Amino acid sequence: RRYVAGGQCKSAAKLEGKVAIITGANTGIGKETARDLARRGKVIVACRDIAKAEAAASEIRAETGNQQVIVKKLDLADTKSIREFAEKFLAEEKELHILINNAGVMLCPYSKTADGFEMHLGVNHLGHFLLTFLLLERLKQSAPARIVNVSSLAHHGGQIRFHDLHGERSYNRGLAYCHSKLANVLFTRELARRLQGKSQRGAEFTANVLHPGSVYSELVRHSFVMTWLWKIFSFFLKTPQEGAQTSVYCAVAEELDSVTGQYFSDCQPAYVSPRGRDDETAKKLWSVSCELLGIQWD
Repeated sequence: RRYVAGGQCKSAAKLEGKVAIITGANTGIGKETARDLARRGKVIVACRDIAKAEAAASEIRAETGNQQVIVKKLDLADTKSIREFAEKFLAEEKELHILINNAGVMLCPYSKTADGFEMHLGVNHLGHFLLTFLLLERLKQSAPARIVNVSSLAHHGGQIRFHDLHGERSYNRGLAYCHSKLANVLFTRELARRLQGKSQRGAEFTANVLHPGSVYSELVRHSFVMTWLWKIFSFFLKTPQEGAQTSVYCAVAEELDSVTGQYFSDCQPAYVSPRGRDDETAKKLWSVSCELLGIQWD
């Protein structure tokens, strides 16, 4: 059990006066990440399902005694919702120190977002890409600041199929998830390259990506087979609290103050697939993502 649990974040860093956003924080590792950060500072729980998010936030407030756990509506499958979230946040909060792009979908039957993007690519990559773009200036102004992207070991099985990004020619829901997780790694790599030296006060401004481990959570709910396998082998899976450790580590660990563009697992650097280290693909994905979202991000 201890071996399966993996690495633990041992940082006692406090976040007094700081603000963190966590997407998809109403369940699983997102909720446990929010629970940990709520013991340290202010947390914005950004979720599609407001009822579930309020229930999670209420539980976290009661447990931590921190009333600064705030729920905001965010549907990453709809760029209109993403823009509305960002607009409201920027109007209400003057600083943002940590953005954890945690929300995700997995093994979805073929479907598209409100904007016509394949669901895995649209939610896991493009939604977070747009959210980060919209909040970037506030993060720069608040530096030192950190962007933390939750990817997966599954990125090893992915490739960026520019000729069929939305799976209209061929679709496999397992591979679609892998492709989107590779996109998370490449986005982080290119983002970190572009951010170097860009904070407005000379403070560190970093972006890192991570694999949380194989976690017993609701993420496999779209697959009957995977749901049963997860139940049968649950003893060999991390709990959501254990799975959240690397997210928390990347968000608060003092030794990562100037570390950027890295991939972590079990609270330590981990091996990235060759496709995840391809700078040309990362640059092209950045350009294509901007084109799909109708934004200019130079």
